[in-house]
Amino acid sequence: MKAIINGKIVTENKVIEDKILLFNDKIIEFCDQVDKNVEIIDAKGLYVSPGLVDIHVHGSCNCDVMDKSLQSIKTIGNGIKENGVTSFLPTTMSMSKEDVYGALDVVREAMNIKYDGAQILGAHLEGPFINSKYKGAQRDKFIQVPNFPFIKDYVDVIKIISYAPEVDDSLNFTKEVKNKTDITLSIAHTNATYEEAKLAIKLGASNVTHLFNAMKPLNHREPGVVGAALTSDVFCEMICDNIHVNPELFQFVLNNKGKDKVILITDCMRAGCMADGKYDLGGQDVFVKDGVARLTSGTLAGSVLRLNKAVYNYKKSTNLSINDAINLASLNPAKSINMHKTKGSLDINKDADIALFDEELNCYMTISHGEIIFNNLNK
Repeated sequence: MKAIINGKIVTENKVIEDKILLFNDKIIEFCDQVDKNVEIIDAKGLYVSPGLVDIHVHGSCNCDVMDKSLQSIKTIGNGIKENGVTSFLPTTMSMSKEDVYGALDVVREAMNIKYDGAQILGAHLEGPFINSKYKGAQRDKFIQVPNFPFIKDYVDVIKIISYAPEVDDSLNFTKEVKNKTDITLSIAHTNATYEEAKLAIKLGASNVTHLFNAMKPLNHREPGVVGAALTSDVFCEMICDNIHVNPELFQFVLNNKGKDKVILITDCMRAGCMADGKYDLGGQDVFVKDGVARLTSGTLAGSVLRLNKAVYNYKKSTNLSINDAINLASLNPAKSINMHKTKGSLDINKDADIALFDEELNCYMTISHGEIIFNNLNK
């Protein structure tokens, strides 16, 4: 059993001071004193936060989910734990069926291992069911029409499917996924009209992938997916590296969506935690310069963003409190994949997934299921 003292405990609705957080593999209670045999962690005035949940990450530390390697997945998890991330969804790209299945096979294996990195909750299937007009850094040759047989053997692994509803004939794929699985459908890489997007949402699409990016822009006569996202009760992912979306829009989105429906993600690729240089994403060359990842065409190719930095950026540009800002990268993503009963906050009996941050959201310690997996507290 462990206890964190001298910390500012970040709960869903407020910050609690002068309390001790007691836990084993689960959160036990907030208390005033503990027994002598309890292991004490002195937070030294830091924020004691729920661990962050990244539901959209392609890679980090020179590894990528499409490497189809268990070691690569573990390396990614070990890299992002230093940012306070305690669980994540390895995210695929539009590549050959064999490559996608190989990646999903590895994710399935990784979901059942115990190691000292961020926990693998399942996979985020980004593509190949997208619109080539807004393919972004995805490859044209692998894009295909949405079809259930493609995913039927992996419904136990896939937690989110990012897809373009306008290429889903009569929205049959949307209906089948919602009728047969618990998979979250997220609108992405899309040229959908406002009406097409609203119909997909009505039929069960509950997320929008990296809002504003790789989709028809907002227009006052044809609001498109952005308009549908801002006027519907859906979760909206955002890449808040101050590159993908102008930070002047952060508060605008918050005003429209409310603090319970914005999700911060990284969309990080293998160059995360690495120096500038040449890398790859989905079989395409990516050049990272000054922390910005682009294809040779100039198209943005994911990011090298750290999730704790995304929280800091969003808070800095909005009127959010620290607990509300952290919810955007912990509780909200957990809710969006129906894992909020065990993840995303420091509620009693939830998994003891914890991170210690300073005022600038630098991470000093990460705890997964009650075990310390990253410790920079005394350095």
